Amino acid sequence: MYKVNRHLFTFRKWPVQLLMPFALASLIFSHSVLASERFDHTPWQSLLQHHVYELRGGQATEVDYAGFNQHRDNLKAYLNQLAEVSQKQFDQWEKTEQLAFLINAYNAWTVELILTRYPELDSIKDLGSLFSSPWKKEFIPLLGEVRSLDDIEHGLIRGSGRYNEPRIHFAVNCASIGCPALARTAYTGDQLEQQLEQATQGFLMDRTRNRLNDDELEVSSIFKWYREDFEQGWRNTDSLATFLALYSDALGLTQEQSLRLQQNKTDIDFLSYDWKLNKRH
Repeated sequence: MYKVNRHLFTFRKWPVQLLMPFALASLIFSHSVLASERFDHTPWQSLLQHHVYELRGGQATEVDYAGFNQHRDNLKAYLNQLAEVSQKQFDQWEKTEQLAFLINAYNAWTVELILTRYPELDSIKDLGSLFSSPWKKEFIPLLGEVRSLDDIEHGLIRGSGRYNEPRIHFAVNCASIGCPALARTAYTGDQLEQQLEQATQGFLMDRTRNRLNDDELEVSSIFKWYREDFEQGWRNTDSLATFLALYSDALGLTQEQSLRLQQNKTDIDFLSYDWKLNKRH
């Protein structure tokens, strides 16, 4: 900060009318600093570009964990940068910037968790046991606390009440074939809307995980586990059926089939989930 000579500027003696421009300028400057603050996810994006491969036009992805392992120092450097963000800094960001940060943190720490035992595992579930879940393992230094993956997804994202964003379920990746794709681009605040929409559309277009079978709509078990998130009024959807009807085109439904879905006249069934590791072969 610049030091002001009190003999030259004795603000308390100035008329209010003269002080107002200084106060206004200070307010504008402070707001612009906060609004322009962005976390740099470029290191994570570089890793994704090098080690994630698209399948079926991006509807799914495979992860080259061996490649990630070769650049693990780069991954750890990015994770350390995430850990340096304080809760106070985080709270000053726009909500889109916060949510992008949390999605990237979840995905990057999931990759790091897999690398702790790769290649000696076939599923992320192998990192847990009968009495413990890999998602409940507290090993993530984030926003001033040591957290688990569940803390990020169910606490900071879903449980915070800040976001009401069901499409995060197509963005966070659990390192399994049944999961939505791990995007090859890092999520960012200024692109978050487009990125979440693209992730949702891509997942619902995948007929291995979402499809109409005769008159029954078969969808991923994600919609069973997190059904309440799709029924909390996002874009005026109050049921799973009305949420899915928003994406009738991605699901390949005709206008008549879409109407039946909106009217809750379509049976919805949930497909089994493939927990095998989403590794590149």
